[in-house]
Amino acid sequence: MKINQFWIRVFGIFGIIGGLTLFAGDMLFYYDPSNTNLRENMGNASNFRIMTSGVTALLAAWFYMLGVIQVYHAFKPSKPVLRNTLLFCFSAIVIAYGVIHGVYVSIATSAKLATQNNLEMNEAVSLAVETNNVLRLFVYPIFGLLSILFIVQVWKRKTLYPRWIILFFPLIPFLIQGFICENLSGSTWIIVCGGYLNLILIIFFIASTIALWNIKRSESNSE
Repeated sequence: MKINQFWIRVFGIFGIIGGLTLFAGDMLFYYDPSNTNLRENMGNASNFRIMTSGVTALLAAWFYMLGVIQVYHAFKPSKPVLRNTLLFCFSAIVIAYGVIHGVYVSIATSAKLATQNNLEMNEAVSLAVETNNVLRLFVYPIFGLLSILFIVQVWKRKTLYPRWIILFFPLIPFLIQGFICENLSGSTWIIVCGGYLNLILIIFFIASTIALWNIKRSESNSE
């Protein structure tokens, strides 16, 4: 599939939009300037905020999938089996982002019912949280495979990416999430840690788009 320079950039921008959309969905669940307890904030969120956040999951998954096309194109010099494996892994992960965020609607709804009816919060949301955790177990091995494939191919210069893109690949920020969140507090903690997984994809797609922004036409149109 041939993609000209304009569409290489546009697909990257779609990936960024996907991250911003789902990050907004996270904030609709979590943000409260006076409280850093995320479950309590979900329990106090309005029906409109919960419903709108659920909608962002679908929209973001669509945008993220368009963003994956840019990454797939960047792997054009790689062997077809590796490119297709990357496409499968990255697509599976961004679809999971949308599905897992959708499950958070159940957590938010349970938290809201607990708040309204004076129920024990953790017990009320336990089933939805457990379901969310099970879904994540399917994603981790796929993310591991994607990380190995991406880092090795980029380091070997088998892609259109420069090596520095590895620093912005989601694996590194994912591994240091605990350290970052332990050193933040208040509203900053809610914004960064509440939307962390989407923020790392926003950063990646920004870096990816910058890396490919002025890629040579001969490279972008090569077979």
